[in-house]
Amino acid sequence: MLSTIVAIANDNVIGKDNQLIWHIPEDLKRFKEITTGKTMIMGSKTFISLGKVLPNRKHVVLCNTGDLVVDDENVEVIESLDELEEYINSDEECFVIGGGMIYSLLLERSEKLYITKINEDFEGDTFFPEIKETEWEVVDRQKGLKDEKNPYDYEYITYVRIPKA
Repeated sequence: MLSTIVAIANDNVIGKDNQLIWHIPEDLKRFKEITTGKTMIMGSKTFISLGKVLPNRKHVVLCNTGDLVVDDENVEVIESLDELEEYINSDEECFVIGGGMIYSLLLERSEKLYITKINEDFEGDTFFPEIKETEWEVVDRQKGLKDEKNPYDYEYITYVRIPKA
């Protein structure tokens, strides 16, 4: 099963200059809890922006140029969307973690969305595609912790795809 996990600010902004714009430790902790032990699917720019292979997770990196070489047993570099079918059709939950192009390509194939909605305006150059509310049902909504370490107003929203009639 394919799920998507993302933090989105106002106007669907998700990043700038291939980086997160905000720092919310509680959201990073949640990301780690949700994705540990799972497969994460990402583009090559997102993989490079991580700065390292995240522990206890398989990294599937879509690199259509074929020039990304990573010598790590937890990283699989693929060159086409066709190579993702085994993850999309898996009984196990696999996560799309970005970036913008990958989200656009795989949102329609996702069955679940883990959204951190940041109620703040940021200048960005990367955006999440529009979530069509008629295609999704909110199954969980929780207010995020706002304090000196987590300085923004945010909430966690979990959606599941509404089956097509």
